[in-house]
Amino acid sequence: MKRVLVTVVVLLAGCAVEPSPPAPIPPPMAEAVPKPPVSAVALVWQPGHWDWTGSSYVWIPGQYVDAASHSGNWMPSYWEKTGSSWVWRPAHWM
Repeated sequence: MKRVLVTVVVLLAGCAVEPSPPAPIPPPMAEAVPKPPVSAVALVWQPGHWDWTGSSYVWIPGQYVDAASHSGNWMPSYWEKTGSSWVWRPAHWM
C-alpha cells in the first residue's frame, strides 16, 4: 500500500503546473514627506513601498529611520525570476 501511495505522489508531482508570474506591482502611492521629527540622531526618509503578503500587495507607508544604519541607496521591491519560479525581493536599503 505504501509503495502504491509513493508511486502516486511521484507521478502527481510530475503534473505540477509551473507557477505563473505574479501580478504587476502597483505604481507607488503619492506620499507627502512630512517634516522630520526632532531627534538626537540623523534621520533619513524611507519611502513607502508595496509589500507582498503571499496573496496580494499591501502598502507600507514611508517613515523616517536612523540614517546611520543606512547607505542612502533605497532599492524598491521587485519580483525576480529564478529558474522556473519567481522570488519576491522586498524593498530594502543597499
